[in-house]
Amino acid sequence: MSGTNIMIVGVGGQGTLLASRVVGGAAISAGFDVKVSEVHGMSQRGGAVVTYVKYSRQTVSSPIIGLGGADLVLAFEPLEALRSAAFLKPGGAVITNTRRVDPMPVVVGVAEYPEGIADKLRALGFDVAEADAAGIAAECGSQKAANIVMIGLLAARRADFSKAEWLAAVEASVPKRFLDVNIRAFEAGYAVGS
Repeated sequence: MSGTNIMIVGVGGQGTLLASRVVGGAAISAGFDVKVSEVHGMSQRGGAVVTYVKYSRQTVSSPIIGLGGADLVLAFEPLEALRSAAFLKPGGAVITNTRRVDPMPVVVGVAEYPEGIADKLRALGFDVAEADAAGIAAECGSQKAANIVMIGLLAARRADFSKAEWLAAVEASVPKRFLDVNIRAFEAGYAVGS
């Protein structure tokens, strides 16, 4: 099947589920067949959260992405990007937030957070783009919009959908009272990716 397979990874509370709805909504608007699957993990305790978005001009039969099957990993946390590397196709792409969230083993001092994650991913042959999405989102009015900054960065780097389709998907997915800050966040991410 030709199409695009995107894994969205992060930790609980970073908005991976909202991001998957935005990507899926943009794909539907562009006329693609879309499947979205959510794997929550330990999201209540800051654990890993993974969502899959698959879209194609042909019928998408399953939402699950296996090892070596992802075209792109959209990572809201750098260590989650590294953990997802085995799911990327050779030469795949990674778009990652640079703001780290220490997992519990690091917090309690039994493990160290790895350094140079983006360089490690590049050494594996992946195309890596990174941005301090949380910092950019804070400048837009709310650090909680970091996920939409990342969506903007994705939109600028992938031409599968028009900018108008992306913005319509953001508008359809975000509560109205938070729409202005999220539109600013999307535009800021789009500018970084352009």
